[in-house]
Amino acid sequence: MRAIITGASSGIGAALARELARRGWTIALLARRADLLDALASELPTKSIALPCDVTDAAAVREAVKRGEEALGGPFDLAVANAGIGVPSHAAKFILADAELMVRVNVLGMFNLFDAVIPSMVERRSGRFAGVASIAGLRGLPATSVYSATKAAMQAFLEASRIDLLQYDVGVTTINPGYIETAMTEKNRFKMPFLMKVDDATRIIADGLERGKRVVEFPRPMSLLMRFGRLIPDALWERATSPYARRKIEPEKVRR
Repeated sequence: MRAIITGASSGIGAALARELARRGWTIALLARRADLLDALASELPTKSIALPCDVTDAAAVREAVKRGEEALGGPFDLAVANAGIGVPSHAAKFILADAELMVRVNVLGMFNLFDAVIPSMVERRSGRFAGVASIAGLRGLPATSVYSATKAAMQAFLEASRIDLLQYDVGVTTINPGYIETAMTEKNRFKMPFLMKVDDATRIIADGLERGKRVVEFPRPMSLLMRFGRLIPDALWERATSPYARRKIEPEKVRR
């Protein structure tokens, strides 16, 4: 079984690579930081390859996928679009360049991997594509407007693609984590509800992928809270969440 993971140099991507390798998967690791990829590839117990690449470059992603297939002996059974970036985005201090970057990495990065792997999966009538979105995509959250929007876009694309690809026996999984202990959440200076360790999160993700689940969403209490939040009136939602528009978040960009 062969898998390719974007954003594999750290955080959820690196931890998921370790978890899948423990389960016998051979892994192609795709991210920008070659040194971290090489170090991770050397520690995995199964055959793996480091593919330094920027997910926003469609041609480079296609070439990386081709190199990974050649090195690992065939097309990928699983592709995980995990690369992502989070930048605080308070509407009163909107920065267009930051918004464009999040769209390019989170959304177009997913599209570029999809473009590179799906034709082969459709032809073989086999395979699974997964995107790491976020519970934040279920409803707009203060100070994370652009991030929430990119994750909502991912969710809509993956949901529609899952229906389109049913007839070709190609599975699509939407992964919606809550707060996970990674570099992306270290910048937060507020109490994060239901914060999970990354290894616990990746075990849940790997279990869901191997079971062919349509949606992998966790932790359950936060999932239920956000799902309920989608049902309440806008005025009540605004009243409940407006205090969080003043929370403290470090301004630096964090990319996984």
